[in-house]
Amino acid sequence: MASLLRVSRNALSSALSSQCHRPLSRGFGTDAAKAITQSPDRVKWDYRGQRKIIPLGQWVPKIAVDAYVAPNVVLAGQVAVQDGSSVWSGSVLRGDLNKITIGFCSNVQEKCVIHAAWSSPTGLPADTSIERFVTVGAYSLLRSCTIEPECIVGQHSILMEGSLMETHSILEAGSVVPPGRRIPTGELWAGNPARFVRTLTHEETLEIPKLAVAINDHSKSHFSEFLPYSTVYLEVEKFKKSLGISI
Repeated sequence: MASLLRVSRNALSSALSSQCHRPLSRGFGTDAAKAITQSPDRVKWDYRGQRKIIPLGQWVPKIAVDAYVAPNVVLAGQVAVQDGSSVWSGSVLRGDLNKITIGFCSNVQEKCVIHAAWSSPTGLPADTSIERFVTVGAYSLLRSCTIEPECIVGQHSILMEGSLMETHSILEAGSVVPPGRRIPTGELWAGNPARFVRTLTHEETLEIPKLAVAINDHSKSHFSEFLPYSTVYLEVEKFKKSLGISI
């Protein structure tokens, strides 16, 4: 019995050693490479620069055809940029927890950060809604707030969860609106925390949508210069011409 076990052990070890020293077949790797096909549903990323559109799960940011979004803006998740609106350089709109909407002919200026929470402590909607003809000044921070049509948010302002700006209201630069605070229609607020300053005149309320339209018209000059594809091919063609290579 012991001799039978020794013979079996020797036969097994010799078989394993022959398997280890056997050269790998090149055909297997080639066949496997041919078998792998790219899925048609795969998102084609442009790795040559910063990713502007970042899908999260089933949510993909939506940009209207005539909306201007600067090349270095980041849109992630549940973000909708509607017709005629513009998002300027360096802004980040992060809709990973809730949705963000930029309304018709509204503008979000440079270096703004907009995001939304799962829920609002005030019981108000937790999504961030910027409606039509709204101007959001540069370096502002908006979180789970609602801005009704024809409002102005001064630069470096902060609007916290559940805050509300009603129609035809203005928030001065550098102001902080606490959670759940409401700015009534036709009023000017300022400070940290934001407080009532005065009632807007009729002429001032008429200028609010005019400002949004003027910025929209200005964005069209940027939009005409911004191509949805890279311009590296121009440098490649120039290099080929210098080498005498036909294009």
